[in-house]
Amino acid sequence: MKKIALLPLLFIFFYACVEKDDEPQELLIEENIAPVKAYGFLLDDFDVVNDTVRNGDTFGGILDANGVSNAKIFEVATKYKNSFDVRKMNVGKPYTLLNAKDTTAKTQIFIYEKNRVDYVVVDLRDSLTVFTAQKEVTYIEKEASGIIKSSLSQTMEEENLSPYMSDKLSNIYAWTVNFFHLQAGDRFKVVYTEKFINDTISAGLHEIKAAYFEHRGQPLYAFDYQADSLQLYSDYYDEEANNLRRAFLKAPVKFSRISSRYNLKRRIKYYGYKLRPHRGTDFAAPIGTPILATADGVVSKSEKRGGNGNYVKIRHNGTYDTQYLHMKSRKVKVGEYVKQGDVIGYVGMTGNTGGPHVCYRFWKNGKEVDPFKQDLPASKPLPQEYIKDYQQFIIPLKDQIDCIEY
Repeated sequence: MKKIALLPLLFIFFYACVEKDDEPQELLIEENIAPVKAYGFLLDDFDVVNDTVRNGDTFGGILDANGVSNAKIFEVATKYKNSFDVRKMNVGKPYTLLNAKDTTAKTQIFIYEKNRVDYVVVDLRDSLTVFTAQKEVTYIEKEASGIIKSSLSQTMEEENLSPYMSDKLSNIYAWTVNFFHLQAGDRFKVVYTEKFINDTISAGLHEIKAAYFEHRGQPLYAFDYQADSLQLYSDYYDEEANNLRRAFLKAPVKFSRISSRYNLKRRIKYYGYKLRPHRGTDFAAPIGTPILATADGVVSKSEKRGGNGNYVKIRHNGTYDTQYLHMKSRKVKVGEYVKQGDVIGYVGMTGNTGGPHVCYRFWKNGKEVDPFKQDLPASKPLPQEYIKDYQQFIIPLKDQIDCIEY
């Protein structure tokens, strides 16, 4: 009886085991996780510390706190100062420490980001090495447009465009558009490239390939062109292949305003309305604003004298001279050769002046004249042998610009 009674129980137990074995089993799948790499190093090999330079931080202080010897720090600061000047680490810039995965946790590699693209590597392992490198960058073409209501910079902000776009456009049209007197309704279109790191992180504006600026109803095209020749550098030309550059910039400061024009019949109330000719053009700007040489030339004077205050005078050729008055400080010396757009000093209030500005004076054949009434020479035109190639080059760009909507 006992044997017979056990049979159902054995059957049930066996059946239960079969049922359990028939249940689907979870499969363990090993994932191949790609190692994390940055700056050319496998981060898994280190303890990674990301930080930013703070007030009071120094290269030596950071590394000393992370176990690096003073001898190594001194060697970097002296032997490699041309590659990496440790004194010029800027507050707010990011840096990365790749530390040893042991009890010492000593920094083996120090990485300092100069900007979003360029960085410096200080490899402290074995023999010391210091080098600069760049993150992988891709360039994506984009389009933009805008209608100016008050200022170019405000329009850029409203259109969520880089502030450097204003600077780029002002450089392209510096010789043909007076950016101090833009009108509501002036408009622009641009085809440009933007830099991206890892295809996702914007590194800012790269270059403007083509632009259209309508100022006071006058259309102005600009196309960036470089012929297949080492002798011809990239430059901007209009649809007729005319170079947009001129021998002289329209103004010695960017984004300022004319507070007083050249006027030989000027009378001032403060001086009893006596005739006091103004032989310059005053550009009002905040103290410290860079003052630019409006053309290539040689500095003939750089001094502080009387009502002129700190001033610089530049001899451009046998015909033209320019002078820049009331500077806070001068950056160039007599005999120094300067190129168009070079910073020669900074806006100030030295000499006879009621507010911060630069008085810009312009000589032609030894006589002070109004620069805005001169037929100033253009830069060298595009050589004739490149005209046909240029005309073919701009066809798709012009069509693209014309199709951009505001």
